[in-house]
Amino acid sequence: MSDEEHHFESKADAGASKTYPQQAGTIRKNGYIVIKARPCKVVEVSTSKTGKHGHAKCHFVGIDIFTAKKLEDIVPSSHNCDVSLLTENGNTKDDLRLPTDDSLLTQIKEGFADGKDLVVSVMSAMGEEQICALKDIGPKN
Repeated sequence: MSDEEHHFESKADAGASKTYPQQAGTIRKNGYIVIKARPCKVVEVSTSKTGKHGHAKCHFVGIDIFTAKKLEDIVPSSHNCDVSLLTENGNTKDDLRLPTDDSLLTQIKEGFADGKDLVVSVMSAMGEEQICALKDIGPKN
């Protein structure tokens, strides 16, 4: 036997801990879903009638929460979809420190006052988080 110690460091992340399964038929507009491995906000859901193969199908249209790209998926309504976890318990994160940059802070306040959907980038280091950038993805639906 060798006296060498072997240390293995896993750099792979399947992402499973960042999602949870939810039945497709229960996902609604303004909810969240993973489409093509991207976290999306659902902007449109339509459900087809049961066909000859026995499953109604859900057609989801989502907007990637980071890139604002439109993505679509069709899933049998009785099957599970991955839903992205925004926090450890699946709620949206609402305890972020506001930015110290006055211009960015003004943009955020005005965007919320106008009812816009905003996506913020968050810088995180050593247990602290702060909003560092903003993207307007349109008016609230």
